[in-house]
Amino acid sequence: MAAIQPPPPQGSRLHWGQAPQRLREAFEDWAGSPVREAVTQPSGFSPGVAARLRLADGRRVFVKAVGPDINPDSAGIHRREIRIVSGMPADVPVPRLLWSHDEGEDGWVALAFEEIEGEHPHQPWDLRELDRVLDALVRLGERLTPCPLPEGVAPPAGELFPHDGWRILRDDLHRQRRLAPWFLRNLDLLADLEARIPEAVAGETLVHFDVRADNLLLSPDRVWFLDWPHGCVGAAWVDVMVMAPSVTMQGGPPPEEVVAAHPACRAADPDHVTVVVAALAGYWTDWGSRPPPPGLPTVRAFQQAQGAVARDWLLRRLG
Repeated sequence: MAAIQPPPPQGSRLHWGQAPQRLREAFEDWAGSPVREAVTQPSGFSPGVAARLRLADGRRVFVKAVGPDINPDSAGIHRREIRIVSGMPADVPVPRLLWSHDEGEDGWVALAFEEIEGEHPHQPWDLRELDRVLDALVRLGERLTPCPLPEGVAPPAGELFPHDGWRILRDDLHRQRRLAPWFLRNLDLLADLEARIPEAVAGETLVHFDVRADNLLLSPDRVWFLDWPHGCVGAAWVDVMVMAPSVTMQGGPPPEEVVAAHPACRAADPDHVTVVVAALAGYWTDWGSRPPPPGLPTVRAFQQAQGAVARDWLLRRLG
């Protein structure tokens, strides 16, 4: 199918100097050196601060921070990432967490990581870069099986994976008017399919659960996986399934070709794969039709574009 051109994945960014002074002072107290330069990074959906910082002593770090007044959910997302990356093995291609700061429920949350010199994958996708990412996902899955985090830190994928999008649409007559006729006629079937998610995605691998081009950095010798707040424990092939529609909409091959290139996907139960496609299509169709959340002006159009790919993928799988 033709590539869909979604808007860039961008949240409403604040510059480092716009973060509360108390937060900037807490960071410099920890670093033991003042910030000399701050370069805001535009890519990624997290609202708030996302900047590469150069300190007076020459060190470089990446910092992201958010407060509850920017987006009420983002501080909790940062807290989840702190829990996930704090326990990550040192040898995995994940930027090392150097410092975190949490002011509590009504305050700001900040994380500082080692700076990674690299570039996001090109768009439209370069097939050689896609091969690199898929190979890296194989190695990452092997290293993170079984899940290396303490029990309870990362939830089961069946709890985190959305599986009620079609059910919500089935019960919402107003939004049903936006659906194509086939989906209208088969809402019960689709709701039954997505309800099987807990069984379909069960496994013992720590999966990222949000792999996209903007959450990847390619250095000369490694593929780095960024932004882990949605890390969960499930089947090793889940990450490829979640990533595939974004690859297609950003100029890459069809999702079936993407997943066919990954050995864990090839070995997965085909019925379970179809269940995941149905759940992804329902989630993006449902959420893509909602108003944009605070600080994330492009996320709904991005979800709509992924939903269009996933629905086409689902129709092909169901014949």
